Amino acid sequence: MSVVVIGLNHRTAALALLERLAVSEEQLPKALHALVSRPNVSEAVVLSTCNRTEVYALAERFHGAYQDVRDVLAELSHLAPDEFSHHLYSHYDDAAVSHLFEVAAGLDSAVLGETEILGQVRTAWERSQSEGTARAGLNALFRHAVEVGKRARTDTAISRYTTSVSQATVELACDHLGPLDGRRVLVIGAGDMGEGMAMALSRAGVGEVVVANRTRERAEALAARVGGRSVALSGLVDAIRDADLVLTSTGASGTLIERDELADVMAARPSRPLLVVDVAVPRDVDAGVADIPGVTLLDLDDLRAFADRGVAGRRAEAGRVRELVEEEVARYLDLATARTVAPLVTSLRDRAEEVRRSELLRFQGRLAGLDEKQRATVDAMTRAILAKVLHEPTVRLKDAAGTARGERLAEALRDLFDL
Repeated sequence: MSVVVIGLNHRTAALALLERLAVSEEQLPKALHALVSRPNVSEAVVLSTCNRTEVYALAERFHGAYQDVRDVLAELSHLAPDEFSHHLYSHYDDAAVSHLFEVAAGLDSAVLGETEILGQVRTAWERSQSEGTARAGLNALFRHAVEVGKRARTDTAISRYTTSVSQATVELACDHLGPLDGRRVLVIGAGDMGEGMAMALSRAGVGEVVVANRTRERAEALAARVGGRSVALSGLVDAIRDADLVLTSTGASGTLIERDELADVMAARPSRPLLVVDVAVPRDVDAGVADIPGVTLLDLDDLRAFADRGVAGRRAEAGRVRELVEEEVARYLDLATARTVAPLVTSLRDRAEEVRRSELLRFQGRLAGLDEKQRATVDAMTRAILAKVLHEPTVRLKDAAGTARGERLAEALRDLFDL
């Protein structure tokens, strides 16, 4: 079995395509079970964030798994494969492991070194576990990836020079509006991203934070933490009337702020501009909002351009993180080899020892005339013969572990010795 990753991200696809291929919370169970029902995929984890949609799979055949994943993405997005397949990247075995570790460490993010991706990797893994699509193979990989992400942020200074995506969103707003002191801000979405934005706003000294969320209880809890107030999603229009800044990051599958609704709001406040920063995928705000007089609409593309202007300090640490990732990839592969080969080698030796003991027992009558020393010699001699016979197959199996040849050798041993 090989580890395979197939996906697209902010580097390979435009925001509009990322939106179409995003896998929502509601779609995730269907996506996971559709993947593992395919002939070439035995385990699967789907990582879908504002910057990427990736499928990590345990697969027997790479090309077959690629087609399976592509077809599932096509079914979920209602796109023909030809419309997005040239934007997909794929990695397998060592390269797939390295890619996941880089993602968890923040090296593959739009905001280099950002912290939120580690929680997103963990959540994607946990959701797959709960759906039963991540088992022994991917569990070991993702457990190690989370460890790598933590180590990158504790053993290097990559996070010292950076912000999370939510913090960068608030900084982008400050870049356009200036200091946020006294400003009224509406935060739409109370998930990890919304929470990060609300906390950053609280530290920036805004006048009021209003939190809107699909689940009112979650909005109330977050609003209480930042000394703000909550509103229901049905009350968005009224909340926008009093806002200077709107930050939105929900996982909704449809648009939450329509052009006509916002045009009516702005017509009633012609001398008061509004900044809207939409970092949701799919986008929460109708693109036509940008045409309304007095409204400035920014999205993920604007956030990435803003983040790129301040990466010097983070790039200095990125080299150290890449060295750490290389070290951890090697360690993971060693552990994976041991996990794969050790049980088979143990089973082979146990089967051989069972045969040795059985034969000694069968010849027990003929050995009855031997004294204790001679019996010990026979026992030691048969053990030595067994060890020499098994030595070369064991060495070759360990050397080939993790490769296609290793899989063939392992399968042959299982068949030949009924292991």
